[in-house]
Amino acid sequence: MNKIDFLINYLLSERNDVDGIEIPDNDAEKFRLYRSLVNIRPAVKADEEFLQAEDEFLTSLTEEKGITDITDLTPIEDGIYLWQGDITTLRCGAIVNAANSGMTGCWQPCHSCIDNCIHTFAGVRLRYKCGEIMQAQGHEEPTGKAKITPAYNLPCDYVIHTVGPIVQGELTDEHCRLLESSYKSCLEIAVQNNVQSVAFCCISTGVFGFPQDKAAEIAVRTVREFCNNHDIKVIFDVFGDDDYEIYKKLLGGN
Repeated sequence: MNKIDFLINYLLSERNDVDGIEIPDNDAEKFRLYRSLVNIRPAVKADEEFLQAEDEFLTSLTEEKGITDITDLTPIEDGIYLWQGDITTLRCGAIVNAANSGMTGCWQPCHSCIDNCIHTFAGVRLRYKCGEIMQAQGHEEPTGKAKITPAYNLPCDYVIHTVGPIVQGELTDEHCRLLESSYKSCLEIAVQNNVQSVAFCCISTGVFGFPQDKAAEIAVRTVREFCNNHDIKVIFDVFGDDDYEIYKKLLGGN
């Protein structure tokens, strides 16, 4: 039995609502089933045999996608980088996860959000760790704060989780203040944990509805101000072409 079949069988054996589900023959469909089961798995411990197999499987997947090291990137400004690509393949100090207030990842199977991607490729220990943090905290994560966890199977060292503001209707000064707070909180917790480099996704601009242009302005301004007083490298990681052009213009790239 190969690793993904073992992982799927383990995940199926934990559930009592999966009668009749068969493991597909196609590799892509196998991964989709594996990812779906991981996405809906509660924040509980897994046994060591599963974790070892998951570690080997996810590490191999990430290597196949190709890892980008921050040392291979060229700064667009002093200490600031712009990179377009999959944030789960970045080797740097920490990547930032645009989380929800529950802080235990996206529970929608195979959803394309960054929260889902990060939890999927980090492995099940990330949700368990986040669950421990949230249980100890005893309440939902406030907007504009940050938490830090190990990155587990990701090539970075840490994941910094922040809940950005949700914009429904007109953009307000409070939305802008909270987004600035998210960026600042991530940078502060990075410095507190001796993290030398941080890669930001575009916080709040997806399903949270923050306008892309304004969000980028706040991100760049906040990061520049922080970097003026701290020795830390920052990567603005974008996925879409629109975001890349917005940041490129703000950062003075040609």
